[in-house]
Amino acid sequence: MEMAQEKRFNNQQLADVFDTIADLLEIKGEVIYKTLAYRKAADNLRNLGRDVNEIWREGDLTDIPGVGKAIANKIEELLTTGHLDFLDKLNEEVPTTLVEILQVPDVGPKKAALFWHDAGITTLAELESAARAGSLRDLPGMGIKSETRIITGIEALARRTDRIPLGTAWPFAQELLGFLDSIESVQAVEVGGSLRRMKATVGDLDLLAAAEDSGPVMDAFVGHPDVIDMISRGDTKSSVEFANNIRAQLWVHPPERFGTALQYATGSKEHNVRLRELALKQDLSLSDQAFLRKDGSEVLCAEEEDVYEILGLPWIPPELREDRGEIQAAQAGVLPVLIEVGDLLSDLHTHSTWSDGKLSIQEMADAAIERGLKVLAITDHSASLGVAGGLTVRRLKEQRQEIDAVQDVLGETIHLLQGSEVEIRSDGSLDYPDDILIDLDIVIASLHTGLRQPREKVTQRLLNAIRNPHVDVIAHPTGRIIPNREGADLDMAAVLEAAAEHGVALEINAHPARLDLDDIYARRAIEMGINLSINTDAHSASDMDLLHFGVATARRGWVTPENVINTWTAERLLVWLKSRGVARSA
Repeated sequence: MEMAQEKRFNNQQLADVFDTIADLLEIKGEVIYKTLAYRKAADNLRNLGRDVNEIWREGDLTDIPGVGKAIANKIEELLTTGHLDFLDKLNEEVPTTLVEILQVPDVGPKKAALFWHDAGITTLAELESAARAGSLRDLPGMGIKSETRIITGIEALARRTDRIPLGTAWPFAQELLGFLDSIESVQAVEVGGSLRRMKATVGDLDLLAAAEDSGPVMDAFVGHPDVIDMISRGDTKSSVEFANNIRAQLWVHPPERFGTALQYATGSKEHNVRLRELALKQDLSLSDQAFLRKDGSEVLCAEEEDVYEILGLPWIPPELREDRGEIQAAQAGVLPVLIEVGDLLSDLHTHSTWSDGKLSIQEMADAAIERGLKVLAITDHSASLGVAGGLTVRRLKEQRQEIDAVQDVLGETIHLLQGSEVEIRSDGSLDYPDDILIDLDIVIASLHTGLRQPREKVTQRLLNAIRNPHVDVIAHPTGRIIPNREGADLDMAAVLEAAAEHGVALEINAHPARLDLDDIYARRAIEMGINLSINTDAHSASDMDLLHFGVATARRGWVTPENVINTWTAERLLVWLKSRGVARSA
């Protein structure tokens, strides 16, 4: 078999093709089992551990789960010709542009078909024009509110980014660093850019290596088995695209220049401008290569710390390098001692099989003990979040018995708390009455639905929860899901003021799809004396290993251990919970 060179499909691109087919078939009104077959194939292709091209060359496409002979033939056609006749014919029946409309929140295939058949709308631009003209409200099943949600959804869609979520970029970058570090001539490796600064989303990956001879390192990098496109190849910098659609740049510098290279590549641009200004005051110029004196001689820095030392500064953690006062703080000797993963002793937001978690309470406790935690709160969903198997009051009381039984088995190894992630309903009330909340060890309130409500209304819902004397923590305050769902349009100033007034902690949700509260508001919160809580929202043991993402977000917000209730001893934490009106300790 020989593949056409002008078009090479990777796993993600093939998955996107089959998702498109499924969308078009569903809009067309095809029987559900056909659309599900294509969606299943798309999911399995997207999650393959190998390049589908290798599997095709070996003649094993039908070994991929969900890929039968018919879909295998379509994959082969795409890999050999770069197009698919079946999709071409489907496009003649259903306009492909309708798939764009499905990107709008609350618009599924049935609505897309409605807009197409009843209003002749086939593009996103046409949908927006019709919505703004008030032409959708009279369609079957629509109305003014539905029309308004369409407009809001389109506006949100326009603000989406194609940047890579931190949760995708970080593990892949670690794999690449391991690959580079295994090259014999490489003496050091590191990531740079917004990934090293641990922003919630990143652009292309910036990688750095220290080696005397860049040639073998560059050869290995561009020859990585997952590279599908070599964009450029040079002695100092090479750029490639991988099969997962991520692009990466590698810089290779001699070890004696690695410090300046790393500092420069980490950024941010604004931070680096400030450093160059400091260098100029010392009659030096600073680049990625070295400090340059006026006489043309160089000052080399093998370590990044050397760069800051020459400028009269202590080393500044990468997470702070955003020109938000970190250089002034460094000059004054008042840089914060930032929180670290090892400082956290508790996880106060987790789920078990009682709602939508994957592990029992005993298994979650065992996983927490393995990770050195001293306190674990089981906070399964409340009743109205039916999609997550929320607990009725009766089941909540039954769960208490199991938690107590597990605690008896574990003894003093870990302290288990029974809590609940209580839904803040669309009318602003909480899912459980106060006489139920008072018996819980910890109460976490959160928004999952109605996030597109007007600012005043959705803010008021959160304020109602904060003012309830039984609520201890507000979880993932805005409800955002990176990169596909914007958070609620909250009046964060009002939220922060209420949290400060009522002593409620705000959560930094460590799941990389949330990272909510973000770094900007985390910093404002601690300036106002508000306690923070960094939790994993774990639904499995592996979710507990995402904690470092939440800690990184906290570090970007200048958060210290004392600002976070998870760093407190079990005794101190329980005293705080009791002081907030919790009637029963675990």
